Amino acid sequence: MTSNVPVLIAGAGPSGLTLAVELARRGVACRVVDKAPRLFPGSRGKGLQPRTLEVFEDLGVLDAVLAGGAPFPPFRLYSGQEVVWERRLEEMLGTEFPSGSDVPYPRPWLIPQWRTDEILRDRLTELGGRVEFGTELTGFTQDAEGVVATLSREGRTERVRAEYLVGTDGGRSFVRKQLGVGFAGETYETERTLIGDVRAEGLEGVRCHMFTRGGDITDRFSLWNLPGSEHYQFVAAVAEGEEPELSLATVRKLLEERSGRDDIRLSGLNWISLYRINVRMAERFRIGRVFLAGDAAHVHSSASGQGLNTSIQDAYNLGWKLAAVLGGAPDAVLDTYSDERIPVAAEVLDVSTLMHRRNFRATTAPPGSAPAIHQLDITYRDGPLAVDDRAPGGRIRAGDRAPDAPVRTRAGKPVRLFEVLRGPQWTLLACGADPGVDFGPEVAVHTVAEHGDLVDAEGALRRAYEVADGDLVLIRPDGYLGLVTDRAARVTEYLNRLTARR
Repeated sequence: MTSNVPVLIAGAGPSGLTLAVELARRGVACRVVDKAPRLFPGSRGKGLQPRTLEVFEDLGVLDAVLAGGAPFPPFRLYSGQEVVWERRLEEMLGTEFPSGSDVPYPRPWLIPQWRTDEILRDRLTELGGRVEFGTELTGFTQDAEGVVATLSREGRTERVRAEYLVGTDGGRSFVRKQLGVGFAGETYETERTLIGDVRAEGLEGVRCHMFTRGGDITDRFSLWNLPGSEHYQFVAAVAEGEEPELSLATVRKLLEERSGRDDIRLSGLNWISLYRINVRMAERFRIGRVFLAGDAAHVHSSASGQGLNTSIQDAYNLGWKLAAVLGGAPDAVLDTYSDERIPVAAEVLDVSTLMHRRNFRATTAPPGSAPAIHQLDITYRDGPLAVDDRAPGGRIRAGDRAPDAPVRTRAGKPVRLFEVLRGPQWTLLACGADPGVDFGPEVAVHTVAEHGDLVDAEGALRRAYEVADGDLVLIRPDGYLGLVTDRAARVTEYLNRLTARR
């Protein structure tokens, strides 16, 4: 017997859970399966970038994320017992974080991955979905109408017919391998990192504690405080040729060797992994009715905290497009997932590789000497969905992230534009006057005028979007500028290509 579902998601990590939440809030049924018995138990991807915080606000999980995390702490370098220096994240990385009314969350947020996963799972449950743990995808075939997948659980098999299958099953993705999609790149065979979570006594203050014997930062043992947890994340590079046992004894020995100290007591090893640096990207993100997202599509160094964030935004990009096509939009909408996300993944690989090679070697890194890591500047300007009828130039163009801005309601209540944008709909900002056109139920139209439903009293919105009276700004469901024009007919034409209103 074969059961049916619109979307089958293989893998319950951050990308799979984000995709499931995005589909569930749009009323699209999906099944999420994972061969593991439970959510990943460790801290691994512990940093959320500003753009991801904006995504999480839209998905309704930001309050829980903020409650479960903390701002990134300063870095402290030790030489034995002596504190050599203490520096902020910007000084360590040489990167800058934008600020202003258009950026509500200007800095990265520290939260262990296990807690992020739990928050997303709880949100999925709230929306009526669930994760089927201990359930492995063991095979699939596809045809023009869908995918037939075989699932295995406790020795029993089940056939599932899905309209689409999404592989979010990690760097060793079964889905990718079954598709025969190449995973081009390289593995740094001589560079490995021991990482895990452990309890630690004898540390003072909330820091990224970097222990050395003589102040050589490249030969360090790091212990990161994890917010709201008794555990610390430890990180230590492993010398070429060494094959350490994955045990608490090994972690203790490394700390003693690197720091020369015996006053820090480690216990309660929660998880441990020997991590090899891979820099690889799938040659294709879509094969027919099967998609790849997250680590199944791209893997890279953890330097600068790009991996988990890029994975989440893969899912955020794909989710609304799947929902649109399942609702009757043209299939070509789904091709734009690869068109938009492959260039982003390639750029992220370059950024993370550069930051990995720097490895904090500079005493201080001048501001702006390294690429941005906040992901607010990710753009789809050159993609198929970016249409801008304004004269070339300008700071913001179609394809860019839609900025936030302080506005007021007609009744005078202060609101943020992001509060208006929140939800699964398209949003049209009509500057100066209502266009007087019904664009359908998928589009929320807001008139930005002195007597409109949004009042830009301080001019912040017009400055952020570089628009004037008569301009129409169509914002995609994932918070990117789709179309900027001064003609309502152009809005209709654009929506006819991407929605079920044809």
